[in-house]
Amino acid sequence: MNNAGDRLLILWTSASKETAIHMVFMYAENSRIKGWWKEVTLLIWGASSTLVSEDEDIQDGIEALQQAGVRTVACRQCAENYNIVDELEAQRIEVFYTGEFLSDWLKSDNKLLTI
Repeated sequence: MNNAGDRLLILWTSASKETAIHMVFMYAENSRIKGWWKEVTLLIWGASSTLVSEDEDIQDGIEALQQAGVRTVACRQCAENYNIVDELEAQRIEVFYTGEFLSDWLKSDNKLLTI
């Protein structure tokens, strides 16, 4: 991983729409627009993945994040468990098995925010 210490991963597991809109999306988007972090990645994991697959407001928020330069990824195992892989991929979310990705991130100098 390059740019050590200047990359942020937001691990989003909450199914709360309010939390998504008023914390996760707001912070992730502003982090990119205002340059607080060189790179921002949103990892959609667990219950948040069903919210993304079902809610149009959340889908619009994901699109806004992508347009702001936030990388959006999702746990494939979670998506398979919920049977929503196609729905997530249709939103241009990278869907892959994230265990190794997250482990490597945790071992790096980069930052992690969990919600």
